[in-house]
Amino acid sequence: MIPLAVLIVLLVFNISIFGSDSILGASQVALLVASGVCVALSMWLYKTPWEQFEGTIAKNVGSVASAILILFLIGAISGTWTMSGVVPAFIYYGLHLISPKVFLLTTCILCALVSVMTGSSWTTIATVGVALLGIGRAEGFSDAMTAGAIISGAYFGDKISPLSDTTVLASSLNRVKLFDHIHYMYLTTVPSFVITLIVFTVLGLVHGSGSADQIQVYTTTLAARFHLSAWLMVVPAVTVVLIWRRKPALMVLAESALVAAVAALLFQPEIVREIGARVTAGATGRVYFAGIVEMVYNSVSLETGVPEVNQLVSTRGMLGMLNTVFLIVCAMCFGATMQGSGMIGDLSRILQPLTRSRAGLVGSTVVTGTALNGIVSDQYLAIILTSNIYRDTYERNGYEARLLSRSVEDSATVTSPLFPWSSCGMTQATILSVPTLVYAPFCLFNILSPFVSFLLAVTGWRIVRRVTE
Repeated sequence: MIPLAVLIVLLVFNISIFGSDSILGASQVALLVASGVCVALSMWLYKTPWEQFEGTIAKNVGSVASAILILFLIGAISGTWTMSGVVPAFIYYGLHLISPKVFLLTTCILCALVSVMTGSSWTTIATVGVALLGIGRAEGFSDAMTAGAIISGAYFGDKISPLSDTTVLASSLNRVKLFDHIHYMYLTTVPSFVITLIVFTVLGLVHGSGSADQIQVYTTTLAARFHLSAWLMVVPAVTVVLIWRRKPALMVLAESALVAAVAALLFQPEIVREIGARVTAGATGRVYFAGIVEMVYNSVSLETGVPEVNQLVSTRGMLGMLNTVFLIVCAMCFGATMQGSGMIGDLSRILQPLTRSRAGLVGSTVVTGTALNGIVSDQYLAIILTSNIYRDTYERNGYEARLLSRSVEDSATVTSPLFPWSSCGMTQATILSVPTLVYAPFCLFNILSPFVSFLLAVTGWRIVRRVTE
């Protein structure tokens, strides 16, 4: 518990001093210091060789290499989708079509549908989510509330999608057929999502509508700055088709960014030329090339005459993801030292006395999955470790493997965006420009899922055991 306690104390100090800026470096320092404490204790008490830590760190950091590339491509999509007019078009048409009274409800449902089709909560949040956040601002909703609705819907859809990597991982690790796993998750995810929708409906109904004048300013400004056309929807349509055909995530994101870049040249040539002219002069082709490259990798902003809209159409590009990558690498180091030292195994043994009853077993699984998100800072590691810790216990007590796979998903996956220093928490905060601790109270689905999972364990509904208790 000592390395974990050191991490928590340092994070508390960091947040109290640096606030949301702690994720720019202070949190990373806390993770590395806690890693050093773990290594020192393990080498002193258990005589663990340093080479064991090196091997575990290399393996853990290497395991997130594809995730890091995905983050960079999400940054590229953020730039190209915005500057091509795709995101502004979403906002423009959304402000005309979505009533403020049902905005949060619609946001949650729309993100869930897109996430089911794509199998990726990250992609949903980085594309449709960014546009919906802009609509929410225009209609007078706080960024925290809108972000909570976006993330709740995206993670619900991700959990019931057969295209989701975490859903496939949890089912395959525990040797459960994919659709058996998904159908069993309906028992916990659907009630959690229904409650979430009810709460967001109430929040929308009691929320005062945004100023009609303000909405008019948003739509007029966007229409004046961008050439908005229904043809821009070809970009997200191509992306959905690629995902539906089960193309690899890296390929989908790269091709989506490429199509959006082409759309920028076709629909927003003036904006591309304006961006390129900031860094170079000369031949027209040279300027356009520079504009496309800038919007892909660099932070780009446009002057619209309205500060709120300026913020809406500014992008961070690939460079905006560097702090997230910094955090992920440091988080992987901490998780690796806890794993390489065997301390995670010790923590699991502490929980063993709590697993004698059905409720205790599921409750321990849910607590462990949630806690590991905070300890190892990565949902994939949390899924793997929680499954490994409890697999034998579930089998020994006669419970179905799908109960374990569901409990792991209800905790290790859905709670991941609630930790500011985790890969998911940092990613969503970066994409939406809303600090994790600000949006977390409104991630109702993510908060409710572990509790609903435990409640069903207490009641025993649809839980089968091969032996008599």
